[in-house]
Amino acid sequence: MEWLDPDDPGYDAARRIWNGMHDRRPARIGRCHASADVVEALRFARSAGLEVSVRGGGHNVAGTALADGAVMIDLSPMRQVTVDPKRQVAYAAGGCLLADLDTATTAHGLVCPTGIISQTGLGGLALGGGYGWLSRRWGLTCDHILAAEVVLADGSVVTASPDSHPDLLWALRGGGGNFGVVTRFTLRLRQATPLTSHTAVYGLDQAPEALEAYRTFTGKLSADLHIGGGFKIAGAYPGRDGWLPEGLRGRPVLSLTAVWFGRPEEAAGAIEPFLDAARPAASIRRTPTHVELQAAGDHERPVGNRYYTKSSYLDDLTAPVFEQLVATADGIPSPLSSVQLEYLRGAVADVAEEDSAFPGRNAPYIYTVSSQWTDPATDHTHIGWTRDAVARLAPYSYGGAYVNYLQDEPRAKVAEVYGATRLARLAAVKAAYDPDNVFHLNQNIPPAEADDRRQADAHRGG
Repeated sequence: MEWLDPDDPGYDAARRIWNGMHDRRPARIGRCHASADVVEALRFARSAGLEVSVRGGGHNVAGTALADGAVMIDLSPMRQVTVDPKRQVAYAAGGCLLADLDTATTAHGLVCPTGIISQTGLGGLALGGGYGWLSRRWGLTCDHILAAEVVLADGSVVTASPDSHPDLLWALRGGGGNFGVVTRFTLRLRQATPLTSHTAVYGLDQAPEALEAYRTFTGKLSADLHIGGGFKIAGAYPGRDGWLPEGLRGRPVLSLTAVWFGRPEEAAGAIEPFLDAARPAASIRRTPTHVELQAAGDHERPVGNRYYTKSSYLDDLTAPVFEQLVATADGIPSPLSSVQLEYLRGAVADVAEEDSAFPGRNAPYIYTVSSQWTDPATDHTHIGWTRDAVARLAPYSYGGAYVNYLQDEPRAKVAEVYGATRLARLAAVKAAYDPDNVFHLNQNIPPAEADDRRQADAHRGG
């Protein structure tokens, strides 16, 4: 265990997280190298009467890794990944990044479905769900958690699995960091396949036609093909967008990327029908490795910029939705900001609602608006644009939101996201494993009330 206090060298570096909006000063930072260190840090915090925050990758938009005056349990030194290729299983420490997992698994020709930014922490992503390029094919990251080693609020260490603490395992698959500190994940892996990607770009005048083609095409997508994208400013990253026509540069465009998972010679037959339905102003074909695909967007999300993100699920893509999307894109306040749209379902919807804590499995589309800027003086401009962009599409919402993208919503939003039935079950598990709500610096699920704790005891398996 390495303790860092505010006057120690390395303290400021250790408290730095991805979203530069959050500049907070923990009372102490405990840099953990093993589960025993997490136990020590947790016991210190409780004995001192201090709040507890947990840092994995530090990539959450809400900055939940940091809190003023709290003890930050820092898992970032714990980045070991071990792969059992015969069993197709990975054992990943609680602080590892997606890049660590991908590097270890692809060496054996295996992958785990995760997110789309390689510097994201595995822990926060997996506990909140985990959308990515492989979601429609194989499901969410949380669906691949076979077991988890967890340090509980009382300092005990348990393994949640189908045979031991099964309701804790259920809650960890989508319930966020409410139940303990996960120090090791056991993850199911999949056999990697070749990849082919094709990015198509459309001017705003072409966007409604392209979105209509996208809507039609997604309804018959193969599980081996995923298409996602959204609106952004073309040419915002010099040196990376040289293939874009000069006339599009500096303008808002619709960019859609199709990724084919399978034999390269079959990619054209899978992707071309979509491109034929709405001919793009420009396009580019690539054959990345899995690691390259996962890191392809890293340059668009640098550490230290200011980020404000909101999401919602959409029921359908219709002409009024197209109109609002184009209007939002036309007012993007920063070359770094974006409006993202992605068709879901597939394997995400194949898991029964009651089999995990993750909500919203049947939502057709996810709509995410992300502002990014550097000058604190313009916070109100970017935050206002993001809020307005989500409000515009509220009449067309499927309901709910992605818990990993909640940032400053009122507490009632968490209840809305999970729904009454799922929330009640989560609260019962919370009461069994963290009755004092020690782990509350997150998208918090309070424990069930005292009168309900007899029921909660049944949820804590031996």
